[in-house]
Amino acid sequence: MLIQASCLLDLTCETPVPTTFMLRAKSGVGQFVIKEEMHTSPFCTMTEFTDNYGNLCQRIVLPVGNFRIESSVLADCVDTIEVDHNAGWTAIEYLPDFMLHYLLPSRYCESDKMADLAAAITKHAGTGYEQVAAICQWIQNNIRYQYGTTNSSTSAWDILSAKVGVCRDFSHLGISLCRALDIPARMVTGYLFGLKPMDLHAWFEVYLTGRWYCFDATQTEPKGRRITVAYGRDASDVAFASHFGPVRLNEMLVKVNEFVPA
Repeated sequence: MLIQASCLLDLTCETPVPTTFMLRAKSGVGQFVIKEEMHTSPFCTMTEFTDNYGNLCQRIVLPVGNFRIESSVLADCVDTIEVDHNAGWTAIEYLPDFMLHYLLPSRYCESDKMADLAAAITKHAGTGYEQVAAICQWIQNNIRYQYGTTNSSTSAWDILSAKVGVCRDFSHLGISLCRALDIPARMVTGYLFGLKPMDLHAWFEVYLTGRWYCFDATQTEPKGRRITVAYGRDASDVAFASHFGPVRLNEMLVKVNEFVPA
């Protein structure tokens, strides 16, 4: 399916503010980027680098006053995500070296506190994919999705107490519970076709039998039609904007539509 997605940010600064954005998608598993553009108003010089996770990052110094940046992408995306209940757990000694940090606790994913809960949730599940599916089902049954209930400091451990959160929080909790079972897990951000309310979205992936599998605890069934923008350990690695100074967000407008060639 051809998907056209865009994100517009309207910002205001009282002083120049160095900023890193993470708004550009690139071709990869499940998506081929046909066209992508980025515009700013006023025009400002921008540089780009690739971070340790392979994400495209844009560096800029935001000017004083009002500033708008818009990123858009047209991509050919898979309609469905692969489901394999037979995908098994990979013993740690056989994991690639670069995979090991996806087993460790991180800023928003306190997996070292969740071993007992993870074991209880998955006690009747088969090893591997079925464990992760059981975790997603438990999150859907026990955590309420409500927009605007958490903030940038909310962690997976906080969500266990609050019992409410958004996609970022659902992903952090899923990642933490998986890591507590020694299943490598990473956070993914991007666009999801048909998401309501429309926004930038977050989900997670786990590494089983030599490949990554997509899981989204906010959705009741596996859904494709996603455009991935960034991967990382948690939200600290995949923030769409990191400001090194005070910035006011006036508006964020996200659009995701099917593209039908003329």
